[in-house]
Amino acid sequence: MENPRIFRNSDAPAILLLLATLVATSACERKRPSGREVWADVDGQPIYRDEVERIYRSRLATGTDAASAEQVLSFKLNILNELINNQILVAHAAHARITASEAEVDGKVAQLQSAYSSEEFQNKLKEQGLDLADLRRELRHGIIITKLINKEISSRISVSDTEIAEHYARNKATFNVPETEYHLAQIQVTSAADREVRNLKNDDAKTLVAAERKVQALYARLRAGEDFGTVAQAYSEDPRTAAGGGDLGFIPASALNTNPQLKQVVSALKVNQISGIMRGPDGYHIVKLLGREERGQRLLSDVQVQNAIRQTLRNEKEQLLKAAYIEVLRNRAKVTNYFAEQTVKGEASPGASR
Repeated sequence: MENPRIFRNSDAPAILLLLATLVATSACERKRPSGREVWADVDGQPIYRDEVERIYRSRLATGTDAASAEQVLSFKLNILNELINNQILVAHAAHARITASEAEVDGKVAQLQSAYSSEEFQNKLKEQGLDLADLRRELRHGIIITKLINKEISSRISVSDTEIAEHYARNKATFNVPETEYHLAQIQVTSAADREVRNLKNDDAKTLVAAERKVQALYARLRAGEDFGTVAQAYSEDPRTAAGGGDLGFIPASALNTNPQLKQVVSALKVNQISGIMRGPDGYHIVKLLGREERGQRLLSDVQVQNAIRQTLRNEKEQLLKAAYIEVLRNRAKVTNYFAEQTVKGEASPGASR
């Protein structure tokens, strides 16, 4: 059994979601000399209303919505609480001499920018109310916080064999696969211009002749041994999967019934084997079978089952210890949440919902 569904980590990463979850750590109706509204103070460092509002708008843009005034206020209080916690963590990391190098920040910026042209990337930043300096500062803080948590929490977590066995016994049914599933990746080439195409080369075949030429060239590169994921990131014209190396995730066998050609091809593939070029109504496709999970009960003796459980338990312990760790640090800090005070008094305004 290779690369089964129950053992994979969820990933992925679109710039809107990444930017939405990045947090500024220098941000209520109180005013500072700058005229910005202060919604909280952490050891004398202000957290401003406009920072909360920016993150709020970003998260709305990625699909999180709030329908009522109460939900808007609750959402913004949660965001403000995140900013307070992160300000505390960054300050503590500074005392512990934990830093982030310019090279580390450069790498994070490059990761975010990889699927966009320079102009598109700048436009995305503007949509989020950021400039490059803001982004670099927030990325730096994110790296620092991750290092702090790794040092203080993650490195101290252990999971015993007994814990793994007990978890398996409690959750045995979740390790039963009801039908065969295929872990697939694809490269797609279309014959029409598409403004939504997002690959590293910004390469888009705009005619049928260009598409045929392109897919044949890509297939030849794959046959010559080039990495499928790398080629997909650079040239695939599927905006949903190109950034992730063409990864389609796990697809149940029954879901392939609507596409007999694809079902026949996938059923015949061996793991890590690529198909030939397939032509469909939405263009040309080359697929790769990344893994196959056969139906049936996965046993505790399976090393991948053990590893999956170990990671699950590590994550649970990390979440618990991180929450407790932040509370300990928060108890030592001087925090004033003006926005919360105003909410309790009924003076806070939810503001625009968009």
